[in-house]
Amino acid sequence: MLSLCANASAPEDTAAARELVASLGRPAPARTAFTEARFMKMLAQPLVVSGELAWLGGDRLERRVDHPSREISTIADGEVTQQREGREARHFSLRRAPQLQLLLDSFVALLGGDAARLEQSFLIRHDARGEDWTLSLTPRDAALARTIGHIDIDGHGREPRCLRMQEADGDLSVDLLGTLAAKMPVAPTREALAALCQDS
Repeated sequence: MLSLCANASAPEDTAAARELVASLGRPAPARTAFTEARFMKMLAQPLVVSGELAWLGGDRLERRVDHPSREISTIADGEVTQQREGREARHFSLRRAPQLQLLLDSFVALLGGDAARLEQSFLIRHDARGEDWTLSLTPRDAALARTIGHIDIDGHGREPRCLRMQEADGDLSVDLLGTLAAKMPVAPTREALAALCQDS
């Protein structure tokens, strides 16, 4: 599911970041392929899943996993619904899933081109390298920040390419988006994915 640092950004940098976010907006429904590698301390190898992320308008987000098994997670009206193949659907409050709350806030704000919403939820640092850019998002909410350290969104032109969510306990998830989703290495590492995300 991208410097506006509220306490230190130069006005021109803030304006550039807002302009960038506005340029990323697109009409709903907006869909993009993704492949995610999730690195967790308890596992020797990362978990890799692939499928499609979809912004359905408003605060409605759908995350469909096609591989290695089928699962659909939908966020709507503050509730999460998970439907796994061969099982009954699960429903729970979005408040119980801080990672999904931040994914919702960042993805909806970016695809909606809504810089104001992004600023409400995050402190934002913007780094531009020609057509390449990175938005580093730090949660403003202290409770969420104790779970999620920061989110880095890398892109080129008007297209987000990667979403990297660094959790406070050291776990990391890296989502390759759009055409980059097909380039997930067979045996991904944190270093290889960081390089891939920032390689134009």
